[in-house]
Amino acid sequence: MTQRSEHHRLIIIGSGPAGLTAAIYAARAELAPLCIEGIEAGGQLMQTTEIENFPGFPQGLMGPELMINFRDQAERFGTTFLTDDVSEVDLTATPKVINVGERVFTADSVIVSTGATARMIGLESERALLGHGVSTCATCDGYFFRDKELVVVGGGDSAMEEATFLTKFASKVTIVHRRDQYRASKIMLDRARANEKVAFVEWAAVTEVLDDGTGAVTGVTLTDTRDNSERRLDTDGVFVAIGHDPNTKLFSGQLDSDENGYLRTQAPSTRTNIEGVFACGDVQDHEYRQAITAAGSGCAAALDAERFLASIGDLPDPSVDADRDEADHSAAVAG
Repeated sequence: MTQRSEHHRLIIIGSGPAGLTAAIYAARAELAPLCIEGIEAGGQLMQTTEIENFPGFPQGLMGPELMINFRDQAERFGTTFLTDDVSEVDLTATPKVINVGERVFTADSVIVSTGATARMIGLESERALLGHGVSTCATCDGYFFRDKELVVVGGGDSAMEEATFLTKFASKVTIVHRRDQYRASKIMLDRARANEKVAFVEWAAVTEVLDDGTGAVTGVTLTDTRDNSERRLDTDGVFVAIGHDPNTKLFSGQLDSDENGYLRTQAPSTRTNIEGVFACGDVQDHEYRQAITAAGSGCAAALDAERFLASIGDLPDPSVDADRDEADHSAAVAG
């Protein structure tokens, strides 16, 4: 027996600011979208404490609170949610096929908003203190560390950029790097070296983030990468700047991506290389990575999807055809 599928005009994969904004706009356009939000719904903001730079909230709010507001608004206008992870897709098919475990969904259009994951050092203490002195976004959290001493981990352009930005607030920023050679471009490295607030500690790795029982970062343990000797460095915060990985493995071989794995879109639109498939948010943006820019691209993706669906008109629901075929087959057998 053919496996039954559930058809939607539009399916959104991912539920960060981009996906949920797309859901709000698509639902208001009466597209009745299905948002497959994932087991870890809400994106990176679910691990963020206070947000003060999202417009409309002058007193700030917690990251999870903002994402709950996004979701409630999308649901209010008619978005349906599935809290599970997509296991497989065939975006080249007509209609698009999306598998969630044993369940099969089809769609005339798909919006990909699966985001990106910040690379972490991999320490239990780092994970425990994420949002409590450990951060992966200087633009998001630098303001909270005014007149504090900070550590930035990394040796690429991102680390130099984060460190330089943080000097607007911090009294001192120490870049910790495992070697004395840097992946950063010369111009970015020179800019960091020229900043009197920036110090460098080379041949060292952060092997523990310390809180001294306070629940907030108070220092780090540095291990020499040459002789394994250890020492403590007092600090008020740790910014991990070793890159991000876009969550695009699911779409490998189907959607075009750049050399870093980010999905390519046909600017200024959110169109991908497959007709009817759109991408928004951090999964295709390695430049800004802000909640507000992700939300803006989610709006654009919904508008692009709406225009695409209007251009193809009302297509028959494949699940209805499947029911009809099954009924015809049953009648033939009975006859």
